[in-house]
Amino acid sequence: MKKILILTAGFGEGEDVAAWNVRAALEHLAPDATRLEVLDLLDSCYGRFHDLLRHTFQAAINSAPRLWHGFYQLLGHSQFIEGQIDGLTRLRNTLRDVLRSMEPDVVVSTCPIYSFLIEEIYRDGRVRDFTLISLVTDSVVKDSPWARTTCDFFAVANEAAARVLAEAGVPEKKIEVFGFPVQFRPKGRREKEIAPPDLTAKGRARILYLINSARKKSPKLLDRLLEHPDWDVTVCVGRDTDLDEMARTKAATAPERMEVIGNLRDMRRMPQLLREHHIVISKAEAGIVQEAIAARCPMIIHKIGSGQEEGNFSLLREANAGVLAEKPREVIDWLERAFRDEGRLISLWRNNLEPLGKPDSALNLARFILEQAVTAAVPVPKLRALPAPEAADAPSLKTRKPTARFRHLPKKLLLCDLHTHTTWSDGKLTVPEMVDFYGQRGFDCLCITDHLCDPKRLLGKLVNLTGLVIPPGEVEAYFEEIEREKKRAWAKYDLMLMTGVEFNKDGYTAKTSTHLLGVDLKHPIDPSLGIKELIAEIHAQGGLAIASHPHEIQSEWGKNTLYLWEHVDEYAPLIDAWEVANRDDIFNPVGLKKLPFIANSDFHKPKHIHSWKTLLYCEKEAEAIKHCIRVNRDVSITLYRDHRFGLEERQIHLPELEDGPEIVAFAEPSMAATRG
Repeated sequence: MKKILILTAGFGEGEDVAAWNVRAALEHLAPDATRLEVLDLLDSCYGRFHDLLRHTFQAAINSAPRLWHGFYQLLGHSQFIEGQIDGLTRLRNTLRDVLRSMEPDVVVSTCPIYSFLIEEIYRDGRVRDFTLISLVTDSVVKDSPWARTTCDFFAVANEAAARVLAEAGVPEKKIEVFGFPVQFRPKGRREKEIAPPDLTAKGRARILYLINSARKKSPKLLDRLLEHPDWDVTVCVGRDTDLDEMARTKAATAPERMEVIGNLRDMRRMPQLLREHHIVISKAEAGIVQEAIAARCPMIIHKIGSGQEEGNFSLLREANAGVLAEKPREVIDWLERAFRDEGRLISLWRNNLEPLGKPDSALNLARFILEQAVTAAVPVPKLRALPAPEAADAPSLKTRKPTARFRHLPKKLLLCDLHTHTTWSDGKLTVPEMVDFYGQRGFDCLCITDHLCDPKRLLGKLVNLTGLVIPPGEVEAYFEEIEREKKRAWAKYDLMLMTGVEFNKDGYTAKTSTHLLGVDLKHPIDPSLGIKELIAEIHAQGGLAIASHPHEIQSEWGKNTLYLWEHVDEYAPLIDAWEVANRDDIFNPVGLKKLPFIANSDFHKPKHIHSWKTLLYCEKEAEAIKHCIRVNRDVSITLYRDHRFGLEERQIHLPELEDGPEIVAFAEPSMAATRG
């Protein structure tokens, strides 16, 4: 098993895009022979501070590019990184623990901070027993800190970046030019792609506009774009609700010519969008520029930040495959020129992009990484099922009976998390990333339960505008994406994936607010229904209705939703289970009332994996899992700790049981409560 660790950071989208594209390529080439981890340790260590830092840096890139350029240059000095960034000790210690626990064969770093820290960790003379590859996503790395890092190989985006590193003293034998790792298309896969522009009298120009900067100018530019009846415009506005409302209002005046797709959720849709359009208007972000080059989609850059973005644009300028136009009038002038004479200029730009594109860059880089990895047969510890309880000790607690189809399956100890969130609402990971994250950690059952608000409530209407809940018009797409991932989750990880929703009915006070989980839903449910009607609809689909964080939350992470608890006698006969634990909170009153219980993480970001979870002893089948929760027998909760983060010294080795492997449990500090 080849163990590969990819370290990324959320400061810029280029690093994350590159990291996940390489991961996808590695999985494609060696799905059963590699153990992969993609970690943003800055987020794991600093949480909200890291989010603030990231947003500050992104704002600096947009509004104060000189300040950002100065900071980026300052990162080039290892003394600054080692001694001046507050709290770096925690990051270094966490990285050391990860390396010790995983024992990777290859470490790929997309952020220079990690390379400096690895050098510091091994400064005491210990031998570094893995290959360190720096994945440089900058188009040109002048004044970059990468040249001052110590690693085995530099994987760079282009020859210009290679020259700059060589001039800075990096040995040429360490520099490998692969191109920016754009998303790859497996052979035989057919995707929609527009032909070279045919802008005759019957042809129409297709323009993709990404409003990722210069937001104040965007309304004026949209007005000018709509003045041309032969142009079709697709607009992406991200999570900015004001921009989304503005764009949709303008699109309503010309629905046949303008489409607003809102937030892309992740970069996976970007290559297809670029292939479907003749030209894209955007700022010079690394991921967008490189994906546009691979798709042969010329660019009009309407904003350039100092440093990385200057290098990204220089590629297009030198190849004569794009232009800079900062004012709306200039953008329109260039578009008119590009589409004139049946699109002669567009065709020229597309032809000039072809030699720059490296659509196989991620695959080639993945092959190189696999070559550097040393195969090591390291067994992954597995939890073994506990002995079955005596039949006399398992009377039915409810009248509902399980179906007979799973009775032939063996009972197992199942690790479950039935309350999690993705980028469809306010989570950090996409649905595929959640499957990989939980699957690699050996979970048996995962339910994704993104937020859906009641549009009839005032607060629900307001929250629907934030981009932090499932958009009302995209609920079907949400169900479809989870359904697509179910087969892969089962085939690759033996992970049972369920579709769920957290129905938010927020009032002005805690006692008028309710959050209700619908688990294992088959199709959408109208969130404006009353609570009892919602529960009835959930049960009609065979799903579970679970009271989410029903009691007072002691931590500071969220608001209280106490309506169900205030009316517990009324709703106890209707609700299948109540969360007795949610993330770090324990709700003792739920246990004291002897209500059926489960525990969930309320997962929003990777560090939330360290939280309360549910253990079930039943057959690994959806109906069996739901029946086990309903009757609430052989149900336990455990405070889960991820063994990848330096907990090997706290392993508890239980004696080997008959006909089974050793159990390895990471249980300190932990607590557990069991019913049955």
